[in-house]
Amino acid sequence: MKHTDVKEILSSQEFVGKTVTVCGWVRTSRNSKSVAFIELNDGTSLKNIQIVVDKSSGADYKEPRVGMSLKVTGTAAAGRNNTIELNASPENIEVLGECPTDYPLQKKGHTLEFLRSMPHLRGRSNTFNAVWRVRSVLAASLHKFFQSNNYVYVNTPLITGSDCEGAGEMFQVTTIGYNNEYKTEEEYYANDFFGKRAGLSVSGQLEGEVAAMAMGKIYTFGPSFRAENSNTPKHLAEFWHIEPEVAFAELDDVIEIAENMLKFVIRELLETCPDEIAFFDAHFEKGLKARLEELISHDFGRVTYTEAIKLLQESGEDFVYPVEWGCDLQTEHERYISEKVFKKAVFVTDYPKEIKSFYMKQNPDGKTVAAVDLLVPGVGEIIGGSEREADYDKLVAAMKERNMNLDLYSDYLDLRKYGSVPHGGFGLGFERLIMYTTGMANIRDVILYPRTVGSIR
Repeated sequence: MKHTDVKEILSSQEFVGKTVTVCGWVRTSRNSKSVAFIELNDGTSLKNIQIVVDKSSGADYKEPRVGMSLKVTGTAAAGRNNTIELNASPENIEVLGECPTDYPLQKKGHTLEFLRSMPHLRGRSNTFNAVWRVRSVLAASLHKFFQSNNYVYVNTPLITGSDCEGAGEMFQVTTIGYNNEYKTEEEYYANDFFGKRAGLSVSGQLEGEVAAMAMGKIYTFGPSFRAENSNTPKHLAEFWHIEPEVAFAELDDVIEIAENMLKFVIRELLETCPDEIAFFDAHFEKGLKARLEELISHDFGRVTYTEAIKLLQESGEDFVYPVEWGCDLQTEHERYISEKVFKKAVFVTDYPKEIKSFYMKQNPDGKTVAAVDLLVPGVGEIIGGSEREADYDKLVAAMKERNMNLDLYSDYLDLRKYGSVPHGGFGLGFERLIMYTTGMANIRDVILYPRTVGSIR
């Protein structure tokens, strides 16, 4: 049906004095003898548009309940504080959808836990109205960054026969299900849909490298799946992944791309969503806007893993997790480095090869790999990447050390045989980026339907 977005009306004085039609859901409703007020929201704006209903015409007016959907035609008028409202009469208010009295979002102040129990409705609250819009803007900004820098967007497979991380924490894909008539695992998979073991992808990186070896610069942006038994505020079983892969790129190039990308999308967000950022600043993280502005105003720091370990050991801090060379940095360590030492975002490079993935380029020292993590104040690690091992023999040796089945990675190994080049990339969990830019503390609150251990809807 023909109507004008609320956002368009609220953002332009040109509508004042004109007849317009809006549609939306009732947020609040107040009624008096001669006039009534309705706050309507259509999802295009965090702010509602106020409908001022003149009841003097004598037309029957039935006060709408919170949650009902309406179509309203009226005259746009200047309201208080440079806002725009809509003057309408009762006969120009059409009910599109009724809403019974048991609508669960009639009151304000619901907890996030309560809203999490109704993912199909929580988008109508101010919090999730803002979250979904930030998510949309960040996604568009990421595409804009890569497209404007000559990257090709590729869609990597969601079903794979190999494990990118070599960790085995994958969801199995099968059409057979539980069955005890097969004597061996090999016989079971031979009769399955693909004729071999298959799982949901944990990352599009390996296939992304395939595309980068032909297109030069590519990026993937899609869902990844991790069958980790992690029930923390930072983990999901299904999440979205941004993964650029760049041919003719070494570790320094990867670091530069990551910094430029993050600064670009945060700058775009601050410019595009000032109301949403102000909302999160007021209700979820005091100082959020200043923190984001501070992040993009400085060059990011850089430190090696070995140097970071030394800084942690000399800090005098009583960390929960002990610090020694070879340990995997925990969130408390990452936050100390970014918040207390550098007081800004910082790249940590050259990790021990034992705690990093098989595909990372081995450094000349024989102990470390050309890996990089980006640590940011308030969160810790937000990006992980590396220069990839381009030497066939070294890559095979690293895979054999991990007892990996080389037959499953024949395509990947072929890239090192036919015109191999230095190349690298990184991965950014999209939901963690949303958490960082909104101050939302739980990853379940930045995705439409969270998939977690023991919970699916």
